[in-house]
Amino acid sequence: MKTVIFACVHNAGRSQMAAAFFNAMADPRKARAVSAGTQPGERVHPEVQAAMAEAGIELAGAKPQRLTDEMAQGAHRLITMGCGDACPYVPGLEREDWPLEDPKGKPVERVREIRDEVRTRVAKLLERQGWGS
Repeated sequence: MKTVIFACVHNAGRSQMAAAFFNAMADPRKARAVSAGTQPGERVHPEVQAAMAEAGIELAGAKPQRLTDEMAQGAHRLITMGCGDACPYVPGLEREDWPLEDPKGKPVERVREIRDEVRTRVAKLLERQGWGS
């Protein structure tokens, strides 16, 4: 079982979308995802919740959480979400950065575009790694 951590600063948008798509599309016997942030917000952005609900994924119960050493232990890969210098670094984890725009406060049309880009990137990752369901 491989664990992928999707991380951004506030863990209230991009990383939540990525982990939710990953867990919906991955073979649960092969891989799972968690999301976290370096400075977690209080809640997932409402515009992100709305866009994900349109895609059939409910994030109302999702809560931003801090990326901890304990969480990173045993993880396979860290995918950061275009947070620049604020992106976390975890020694020993394979790392890649997805330079994605923060959806916070954006019009719903733009949030949908970001959501769709996240879904496409997740699908490609699952295909590349052989973790799809």
